[in-house]
Formats: sequence, C-alpha cells, structure tokens
Amino acid sequence: QVRLVESGGGLVQAGGSLRLSCAASGDTFSVNDMGWYRQAPGKQRKWIASINKGGDTNYADSVEGRFTISRDNAKNTVYLQMDSLKPEDTAVYYCNAETPWGLGRLDYWGQGTQVTVSS
Repeated sequence: QVRLVESGGGLVQAGGSLRLSCAASGDTFSVNDMGWYRQAPGKQRKWIASINKGGDTNYADSVEGRFTISRDNAKNTVYLQMDSLKPEDTAVYYCNAETPWGLGRLDYWGQGTQVTVSS
C-alpha cells in the first residue's frame, strides 16, 4: 500500500505560480512512475505530467513549457511547479503513483488539491 498526500494548492491570479507537493509513504520502494493529473468541473480526469525513478519526464501539450515536474527519491516526494498559470488550469490536481502488480500495475491516488486561477 502506498499513501499519497498532496499540498500546495490555492487561489492565484493569471500569470502567477504555484508549487504542488505530493509526499508518498508506505511501500514506496515499489513505486515506479509518479505523476500529476487534473480534473476540471464537469470533465474527466486528465494526465498532465509524469516522472520515472531516473528523472525522465513527460508532459501533456497543454502544460509543456509552463509546468515542471520533479522528484526527490530520498524524500519520496514529487513536485509540480506551475508557472504562467491560466484560468483554464483551474482544476483539482491529483498525485498518482504506479507500482507493479503481476503483469500489470496498481495506481494509487492522493486526495486532490484545488487550484483556482482567476482572470
């Protein structure tokens, strides 16, 4: 079992910045990729960024160049630095961790943190 706790959400004006943190506890040795998803009101949850144990990163087109994902393996924490925020970035942001499970994987989720960007 892996427990994820997010922090750092809030209200910010367009053009501003926020930094989200996600601390993992429990069976963290088994965690491979970690990432961030977001869900806007009335919409499906969408992947926005991920990072593997080696530090390789991937981003959705909607956040490429504005958001930066990073990871501190010693602290079992993943971060999302969000710059040049836009009103359309408003959503609940969820941390995700993947662990292997047989031939597939298990996904763990945090409780979510609200990010609101005002125009």
